[in-house]
Amino acid sequence: MIFRKPCSLLIILFAVFNLIFFRKLKYTKTALILMACIASPIILELLLFWNNDSFSKGLKAIEKSTSLLVFPLFIIGNYQRVNFLKLAETYIIATTLILLFFFIRFNVLFPELMDKYLNGVHLWEMGYEFSNTIGIHAPALNMHLAFVSVCAFYFVFAGFKNQEKTTLKIARIIIFLLSFFFVLFVNTRMALINVFIGFLIVLFLEIKTKIKPKTIILTAISLFILLGGILFFFVKKDVYMKEKYSSVSFAYMDKIGKLDEIDHPESKVFNSLVTRVSIWKSAWELSLNNLPFGVGASDGKPELNKYYKETNQKFLAKYEFPTHNQFLDFLLKFGILGPLVVVLYIFTIGYLGYDLKNALILSFFIIFLTSNFMDDFLLRFDGIAFSGFWFSVFGSFWLQEKLLVVNKD
Repeated sequence: MIFRKPCSLLIILFAVFNLIFFRKLKYTKTALILMACIASPIILELLLFWNNDSFSKGLKAIEKSTSLLVFPLFIIGNYQRVNFLKLAETYIIATTLILLFFFIRFNVLFPELMDKYLNGVHLWEMGYEFSNTIGIHAPALNMHLAFVSVCAFYFVFAGFKNQEKTTLKIARIIIFLLSFFFVLFVNTRMALINVFIGFLIVLFLEIKTKIKPKTIILTAISLFILLGGILFFFVKKDVYMKEKYSSVSFAYMDKIGKLDEIDHPESKVFNSLVTRVSIWKSAWELSLNNLPFGVGASDGKPELNKYYKETNQKFLAKYEFPTHNQFLDFLLKFGILGPLVVVLYIFTIGYLGYDLKNALILSFFIIFLTSNFMDDFLLRFDGIAFSGFWFSVFGSFWLQEKLLVVNKD
C-alpha cells in the first residue's frame, strides 16, 4: 500500500487471479449494496465523466480509482474466506518491518540529515525527507502508520486475552513500540492525534471483553509509561515539535485569504492552519460558482490554481496547493453530489465499526475521516487503494458476523 507501482502490480495480479476463479464468487443483496457504497466515488466519476474538459485526463482520474471496483468485487465476493484479524496482524508486522528497513537505510544513506536531527537543526524537514526517500507524501505515510500503530496496540491486548506465550507477547510489544516510534519520527499532527484516539477506543472496548479489568489497567499503565517515555524523548530532542503543535499551527489566523501580507509566508505558514483555511475559502467560493455539477474530476486542481491567480493570491498560486479537504475537493469537482458521496463512503465504514463494536474498524474510521478533513486522500492513489482494501475487508468481516447471527437464529 505504501508503494504505488508495486501496489498497482499486485492489484492487477490479484484481479487476474480472482478472474481465473470467478465461479467461486458469491454475492448477496446486502453484499451488493455494500459494494456499491465502496465503489461510490468511481461510480460518481463515471456518471459525471461528461463534465471533464479533457477526455484523456478524465480517464486518468478514473484509472486511479479502479481499485474501488476491484477490491469490493473480489474481496466481498469471497467474504467467507477473509480472515480479518490474520490479515490485520500480517499487515502491521510487514509494514513495520519494511519501515524499519527503510529507517536503517535512511541512516546509512543520509547520515548528515540524522546528525542535523539529533543536533536540533531543521527539525521540521525530517519526516518529509524520510517519506520522500520511500516515495510517499508524509501525511499519507503517517495515515497508514497511525492505523498500523493502533492495530499493534490492539494485538498487544489480544495476546493477554488469549493467554499466549510470553515470547509472542514481547514480540507484539516490540512491533507496537516500533510502529509508534515511526509515527513520531514522520511527525504529522493529525496522525499523532489519531493514534491516541485509537488507543483510547481500543482501551474502552477491550474493557468490555473477557480480559480482567486489572490486567487491562496494568497493561495500559505500562504501555502508556513507555509511550510517555518515547514521547518525552522526542520532544526533548525535537524542540520544534512542541512549537509545531502550538504556535506554528495556529499562527497568523487573522491573515486568512491574505497570506501575501505575511513576510516570507513559505517559512512561516507553509504548514499552518491559516494556509489550509485560505485554500478552503478559495475552494468553497469556486465551488459555489460551479454548482450544481462542479468543474469535473480532471479539472479541480487546474481550476483552483486559476482561481488563486484571479484573486491575486500569489503564495497559493506559486505552490499550486490542492484543496486539502476531501469534502471540498469533491464539492469542487462534482458539485452537490460530491460531499454526499464522501459522507456515504466514509461513514459507512463508521457504521460497520459501530455495528460490530470493533475497535480497529472504528479507529480506521476516525483516522480516515479526520485525515480527509485536512487532506484529500480520495484524490491520491495511496489513499484510494488503502481505504478501498480495508473497507472491503471490514465489509467481509461484517457480512461474516451477520451470517453467523442469521445461522444462530
